[in-house]
Amino acid sequence: MPVPKDQPEQQPPPVQRLRVRYAKRGRLRFTSHRDFSRAFERAVFRARIPMAYSSGFNPHPRISYAGASPTGAASEAEYLELALAEVVEPADVHQALDASLPPGLDVLAVVVSPGGSLSDLLQASRWRIDVDVPREDACRAVEAFLAAPEVLVERMTKRGMRTFDARAAVTHLAVVDDAGAGTSIELVLRHGEPTVRADDILAGMTRLGGLEPTGPALMTRIGQGLYDPVSGEVTDPFAS
Repeated sequence: MPVPKDQPEQQPPPVQRLRVRYAKRGRLRFTSHRDFSRAFERAVFRARIPMAYSSGFNPHPRISYAGASPTGAASEAEYLELALAEVVEPADVHQALDASLPPGLDVLAVVVSPGGSLSDLLQASRWRIDVDVPREDACRAVEAFLAAPEVLVERMTKRGMRTFDARAAVTHLAVVDDAGAGTSIELVLRHGEPTVRADDILAGMTRLGGLEPTGPALMTRIGQGLYDPVSGEVTDPFAS
């Protein structure tokens, strides 16, 4: 008779879930999602957070990431959810995680999850793009983008090079103020498939409006959450 294979140990279900908002700042904005995941798992271990683990032959801490920004973009609104094996105080987890992560990966808030899907609460993002161009050039590019019925852009994805309409995702696009020698552009993007990113909008404005920055643009996600179609606002998912 064949010898039955050893079955992996089954892990108990989580007893608490916490949602975390964190920021990517400075040079840490160039951290890829994979590298961030590794850094965060190390931080969880150093902080001695009582994580729940997956079942199977290679258990791993149960961390769910949602709506991660692309490599190279700064962000003040990144989110993840932790599944825990013990009930803990969110403030204690906030302090322990922030002390264990490198400067530039900063924990901003930790709350108890009310249940449901975190991803479902991340319907849109508010971005700021700082570009080294005169204000009048940025205004002209914004007007050209908004006037177009569609703006086709190309980007390499996991499925290869894709062409898609970046215009449909934009609900707000405007020049807001000067950023030192350059100009700031603010935009709101609805999340969808494929995901339209801030650099796609910049590419579209460059093609349609002749935008020619003298240096690399700085893209910062300044908010992410539920989208109110009446006001056009992106609201805090932790406030829902």
